[in-house]
Amino acid sequence: MQPMNELADGSTHVDDRLRLEELFRENSQALLGYLLRRTEDPEDASDALADVMLVVWRRLDDVPPGKDARLWLFGVARRVLANTRRSAERRLRLGERLRQEVAGASVPGPDDEHETEAVRAAIRKLPERHREVLLLNAWEGLKPREIAAVIGVIPATARNRLRRARNQLRRELEAMESADPRDRGRPAVRPTTEERT
Repeated sequence: MQPMNELADGSTHVDDRLRLEELFRENSQALLGYLLRRTEDPEDASDALADVMLVVWRRLDDVPPGKDARLWLFGVARRVLANTRRSAERRLRLGERLRQEVAGASVPGPDDEHETEAVRAAIRKLPERHREVLLLNAWEGLKPREIAAVIGVIPATARNRLRRARNQLRRELEAMESADPRDRGRPAVRPTTEERT
């Protein structure tokens, strides 16, 4: 009978932990120096070292024995840095694209601002499940079957929730319009073709 902590191949969890600790003890200072010289912030270097050790833990069986382990670890550190840089570049590109889209977006005029705030206030009054489907449809542009996949319901349920959410939003807006003297005389919000069907 195998000892309880022994794996099928005869190694043990204790052996793995000891090997990881030894690799860390023998190489962490050199790896940290390598990472510090290639990052702008010491915290980034520390995070990268943690990522390296996580890779080592996951791929402990791939770490070569002896002095080759150190070179393998430097290779892992190099790939971790490359992945970190690629992620940072993607975030920068996305941020720049969003800034350009925001700069090109139209700013609502005084009347539009009032209407926009009224719609936001009415949406805040909706129950969370109605607000969620309404925003997924309006903001994310999702169709009922896509909303169903996101929230984990059948398409018919998503359609019903969306219809109810729109009806309730319309009632909230109509109530706000009748209460606000500035809005008297404005046309009421009409149901869309999709809501009437």
